[in-house]
Amino acid sequence: MTDFNAVTYALHGSTGVLTLNRPGARNALDLDMRAEIATVIAMAREDAAMRALVITGAGGAFCAGGDLKSLSGVRRTAMETRERIRRLHQWFEPLVNLERPVIAAVDGAAFGAGLNLALAADFVLCSTRARFCAVFGRIGLVPDLGGFFLLPRIVGLQRAKEIVFTARVLKPAEARTLGIVHSIHQPETLMPAALAMASRFARASTAAIGMAKNILNQSFHLDQRALIEMESYAQALAISTDYHHQAVAGFLAKEPPVFDWDAFSDDQAGSDDQAGEGGL
Repeated sequence: MTDFNAVTYALHGSTGVLTLNRPGARNALDLDMRAEIATVIAMAREDAAMRALVITGAGGAFCAGGDLKSLSGVRRTAMETRERIRRLHQWFEPLVNLERPVIAAVDGAAFGAGLNLALAADFVLCSTRARFCAVFGRIGLVPDLGGFFLLPRIVGLQRAKEIVFTARVLKPAEARTLGIVHSIHQPETLMPAALAMASRFARASTAAIGMAKNILNQSFHLDQRALIEMESYAQALAISTDYHHQAVAGFLAKEPPVFDWDAFSDDQAGSDDQAGEGGL
């Protein structure tokens, strides 16, 4: 395990686990945490052994958003604040586009920037006590940390407006209905479920998933012609990989596929549906 001041990072097999570790402040994003997340994301991008990343929070909260104490302690000019927000994206954009599956394991509050940090993941697993809120409007602010980009793409424009304008709390069942949450678990089984899901990707093609994620993340703002070009280049790379050649050889030899999502049992997947909510 690698320890920092405000986060921890450890490799569990082929899964990296980034834990926000300021439980006394409900894992609010202070300057130390932001810098350390940036370091972890850079480490993850360079670590070929890491096949998936799980992001979670310590102490029964995911992330309460920005640290209001640090926001109120210093008076900044408008341009200084603008630059401060822009610097967030030096690590947030690489996280959104990290060419590995990213899973957020949300227990407790995911408020403000914490909500948007969860939305940066490809899959959000949450506990029954999770709460989601675009809380910015309560203190007269607009969404930051990618909220304008991510939220409407996940829930649609009208729903995004309602969530942002009202700054109301979303409970797990509603968040799942809106497409924010992938599955809901009991608090004690949340991390096992997230790690089990991440472990499924250990046998997947990192190259194929990475390129597919990169293109899908751009698909809403590119035209068909641009996407065709990206598709053709990505497929040319994917079809030349050893992974593809070995998978085809196995198929022709009638061997079970190395990566078969449906072949995993419920126990392996870590699923524990509750009253019809959740499930992998």
